[in-house]
Amino acid sequence: MAADSLDQVVSLCKRRGFLYPGSEIYGGLQGTFDYGPLGVELKNNLKRLWWQHNVYERDDMEGLDASILMNRYVWRYSGHEQTFVDPLVDCKTCKGRFRADRLGDAACLKNSKQHPGECEGELTEPRPFNMMFKTQIGPIPDPESFAYLRPETAQGIFVNFRNVLDSSNRKLPFGIAQIGKAFRNEITPRNFIFRVREFEQMEIEYFCTPGQDEQIHNTFIEDHVNWWVNVCGLSRDRIELYEVPAAELAHYSKRTVDIMYRFPIGLEELEGIANRTDYDLGSHSRDQEKLEIAAAVNPNAHSTTRLSYFDQASNRHMVPFVIEPSAGVDRGVLAVLCEAYEEETLENGETRVVLRLKPALAPIKAAVLPLKKNEPGIVAAAKQIKNMLQATGQMRAVYDDTAGIGKLYRRQDEIGTPYCITVDFDTLGREEENGLKDTVTLRDRDTMQQERVAIADLPALLLGRIYGAS
Repeated sequence: MAADSLDQVVSLCKRRGFLYPGSEIYGGLQGTFDYGPLGVELKNNLKRLWWQHNVYERDDMEGLDASILMNRYVWRYSGHEQTFVDPLVDCKTCKGRFRADRLGDAACLKNSKQHPGECEGELTEPRPFNMMFKTQIGPIPDPESFAYLRPETAQGIFVNFRNVLDSSNRKLPFGIAQIGKAFRNEITPRNFIFRVREFEQMEIEYFCTPGQDEQIHNTFIEDHVNWWVNVCGLSRDRIELYEVPAAELAHYSKRTVDIMYRFPIGLEELEGIANRTDYDLGSHSRDQEKLEIAAAVNPNAHSTTRLSYFDQASNRHMVPFVIEPSAGVDRGVLAVLCEAYEEETLENGETRVVLRLKPALAPIKAAVLPLKKNEPGIVAAAKQIKNMLQATGQMRAVYDDTAGIGKLYRRQDEIGTPYCITVDFDTLGREEENGLKDTVTLRDRDTMQQERVAIADLPALLLGRIYGAS
């Protein structure tokens, strides 16, 4: 099962502390969201599992965390100043601004039931709008003293190619992975955290010899589909591969395949895997044409670094081809939430809302619940167990006594906690003849089955089930 509508997920996120509208007490800021206590745990878990799979479990990958602010000439020679644009139209009646190619996703400001262009308002001719945010550098405003907030993390990898190559002594093929923030001045942010102005990316730039690129491209496509399914829990039936037509390819791409996921809003891109050929390293490498262009603006505004690789076998320099898997963290979080959401009808007719998150993704791995919150012995034992589990350093555990045991179970089901541990009178040994002393009740979120487990066995048992299940 999965969410039938985006509204179900949005309501749960606000109610339980996964996500909040940005700057909400001042009326919000469109296209921005804040991750709450549970949301930041889910997001961090997703990033950790991605990093583990793509960096720690491979022998051909290095990590990087490049600066958000970069010399603006990076974006000139990467092509972003010229090509990173959306078509913008204005409505002369309602004064709204919309993407000309996304009018079906927008609503008229005066009549929300109609799309721009369907109402009586007259739209202007489309004009290009560059989505990069500008910011002032230094204390004195100056037309030349500005930079862009990066619209993607990839360029930080490309301009550091030589640094990583020289410091790590890597041989082709190898990759550089990065997780970081990016910013795009979207004309029409939409669909909760699916399209926002500030977001996070998980990207790899994998460098290889020309001729190897097509096979490596296909390998990454298969591997990352399997990661979304096996590690993140997305249904393979809701995933489709979209071969981007030649007419729609980005200017740098030889071939791009998008991993599409069927959200409640429809089939949308989750991750793009592109063959960027040698475009980027070539664009940032020193050549005569670049020097001539740069000299007209600023004699010092050019790269003097040759972003190439010396191949000892052929005794020549070459510019590697690049395969780029690029996924949005926020879209990943949204897909995981939509996939895991379920409203289940129980035998007694009640409805149970449950997030069937993969245990390794769950914000809270175990909740320790006292059967009686006014029984000192039970409370002390429950808090001790909670501290013991958290001391493993591999799981977030919580203690909760704010409601009856039934309501506590439902609360943990709704936020995706895979295991609840109930401390009761038997734990204290009042029924020693039953052999229950020093044991607790362990409840499974998905099956609601309960078993009696020795306290001493809990850490190893839970770690095995949580991370073995991923």
